[in-house]
Amino acid sequence: MGGSSRLCRGAARVPRMPDLVPAADEIALFPLHTVLFPGGPLPLRIFEPRYIDMVRRSLRAQTAFGVVLVESGSETGAVAATAAVGTTARIADFYSLPDGLLGVTCLGVRKFQLRGRRVQSDGLNLGEVAWLAAERKIELPAEYQHLGQLLRKVLPELGDFYEGVTKHFEDCAWVGYRLAEILPLSLSDKQYCLQLDDPLARLARLSPLIQRTE
Repeated sequence: MGGSSRLCRGAARVPRMPDLVPAADEIALFPLHTVLFPGGPLPLRIFEPRYIDMVRRSLRAQTAFGVVLVESGSETGAVAATAAVGTTARIADFYSLPDGLLGVTCLGVRKFQLRGRRVQSDGLNLGEVAWLAAERKIELPAEYQHLGQLLRKVLPELGDFYEGVTKHFEDCAWVGYRLAEILPLSLSDKQYCLQLDDPLARLARLSPLIQRTE
């Protein structure tokens, strides 16, 4: 696998926002220095009371929370700025870690655009979100078949990280999301890939970073 320090250069390359589903909700937010993609795994160590309470509420109500990239500021305490597009996370499992902290395994579900953000008295961020339309299902074309084959080989080598992830090796969006997760890209480049709403355009961006061995 090859790497690249940047995928986008200059404001002209910022992708347009995906089409919106005409609905809006307020959800709990978990700002992180990571980018979560639909269908992807996210292990978390929870220690702040605001997020312990959030996890408890999510488990009790069977609801998801939103993960957004922190663009400035810290994950702990106040967050100065976040990305405009994030992904909801559904809790798949929870457990006690050896250090006594709460461990949570989540799966990415649905992309959203953040329209506004407010902070509760306990410090939890709440976001007003507009849901983004799901990407169209496109079968992996012949020119990108090597990318699906690469994932078939690589994902099992990542231990149990992808064990609970449903596999769709012939779907363009799924393959592009998984590549964006595992390639050594900067967070801004991962966010760029998340904000793209065309799965073929995402693969066209990522494919040159893969060294073909055929």
